Amino acid sequence: MGFTASKKVGNAVERNLSKRRLRASFLDFQEKVEDGLFVFVAKKELLTIDHKTLQKNLHFAFKRIGALKNR
Repeated sequence: MGFTASKKVGNAVERNLSKRRLRASFLDFQEKVEDGLFVFVAKKELLTIDHKTLQKNLHFAFKRIGALKNR
């Protein structure tokens, strides 16, 4: 998996914060997601949304690409 944030997101502190938030959210899904290669690109809006919304968005994205394990 890879995490990236361009300078459009903000200064170095904001870019690192957005990547840390993505990593932390992905760790919650790690056991529910099929093995594969994933690249996460941080957007500026990531700095303003709450954790629950980020989790819902990640769940929707994984479901849409068919990466969730069937349980």
